Amino acid sequence: MKLYPIGVLAASLMLGIPAQAQGPATRPNILVLVADDLGWRDTGVYGNRFIRTPNIDRLAQSGLVVRLAFGTSPQCSPSRISMLTGKYAHASRTEDLHTPLPDGVRILPSYLEDRGYFTGSMLKTHYGPNGERQFNWYSPQTAEALPDFLDSAGTRPFFLWVGFHEHRPFEKGAVRQPHSPARVALTPYLADTPETRADLALYYDANARMDGEIGRMLAELDRRKLRQNTIVIFLSDDGAPFAREKGTLYDGGTRTPLIISWPSVVRPGTVYERGLISLVDLTPTLIELAGGHPPKEMQGTSFRELLTGPQSYGGRAYVFSERNWHDCDEHQRAVRSKRFKLIRTDAYTELPLCITADIAASPSFRSLRARAAAHRLTAAQQRLFESPRSRLELYDLERDPWELHNVAADPQYAKEVAELAGVLQDWLERSDDFPAAYRVRDDNTDRITGIPFSNKIPPLRNAELPPADQRWGKRQSELGM
Repeated sequence: MKLYPIGVLAASLMLGIPAQAQGPATRPNILVLVADDLGWRDTGVYGNRFIRTPNIDRLAQSGLVVRLAFGTSPQCSPSRISMLTGKYAHASRTEDLHTPLPDGVRILPSYLEDRGYFTGSMLKTHYGPNGERQFNWYSPQTAEALPDFLDSAGTRPFFLWVGFHEHRPFEKGAVRQPHSPARVALTPYLADTPETRADLALYYDANARMDGEIGRMLAELDRRKLRQNTIVIFLSDDGAPFAREKGTLYDGGTRTPLIISWPSVVRPGTVYERGLISLVDLTPTLIELAGGHPPKEMQGTSFRELLTGPQSYGGRAYVFSERNWHDCDEHQRAVRSKRFKLIRTDAYTELPLCITADIAASPSFRSLRARAAAHRLTAAQQRLFESPRSRLELYDLERDPWELHNVAADPQYAKEVAELAGVLQDWLERSDDFPAAYRVRDDNTDRITGIPFSNKIPPLRNAELPPADQRWGKRQSELGM
């Protein structure tokens, strides 16, 4: 097995130089398990009775399950960088897929190294060279490499970020006992065809393989008697790789499982659903748990109190998300409360919502295209192809959990539209966002068929932004209107 140590501290370890700034032994170890393209519903503990995830389910039983957790982007690299920086992707200018972390921007392992932690990263990174340099250690493997990482950490507290890569295209043979296509959970916007069912079964297999890796890693921590003082966090970077999930601002794209196990602190079997949790708050939380103070420039805020007092913790009233370039360009922003979701689309409303190339090439999406050609789509499936699109979408999630009925134009919901539109605009301005006319990138994929016509990422146009106080114009109240 080949390991790739990175960073100055890793080099000093190889040379036998003692590490500096070691913290007290009571400082918790931290293990973050990041699933790749896993829908929030698609584990046993979150209600999917067909997929086999026994290790994730046991992890949930040992700690805290958050029912209403959300990422800030439905795309891999913007989501992961947002979690690691404690900022929204547009604020670090990493809003487009495959945009690396800019030089000079710090992420979580750098702050934890200041607290005496030995830091490592496994398998998928997706945050670019500057981000990779901020870890002390790296391996392209997961469970097989854990003993080497723990040996390298020695007596120091450790932080390990595990980026699983259960990504399309899925292959047969991921697990010894494949899932049956006859026993899968279909969403309203998928066509019930043999091809779709087989596609879902392979997706389940891929994530069952990940579950096995997680089980092996937890067993190694148990073997070394490290579990009591190790915070284990399981989450997903974005939604399932199926139509109207990954790559969209519907809950299927941004809602995530969030499990936090810390046997010495968190009571087993705890379920939290009182308020909303955003993953932009992950880094500030872990910095505080490590004994540090999150920098003021971070946009996330710590939810440390959730772990010790879940019954009294209020959570967020609103969470925010964004969709930008991913094979084709979008400029969408969303705000979600516990009951309502408002999506604002500021460009390309005359065109259908962009389908990412990996989803477009899938058997399940090809089944939808065949149904569309035969004029056999249901009303829910037809929404995948609708154009023009509404500038504003409002969903009453209590009555419409699948977000199929846009009620933004319904007079009964005028109050909610006005309230959430104001909250969203305030967030755009406070979070250093920019209008759709800036940082535009051409498509390299046909957004209707999902067929790529170039393997190059087009350059940004209008990358220079005006000063923050000149981006959004004057409010009508300032003009006496």
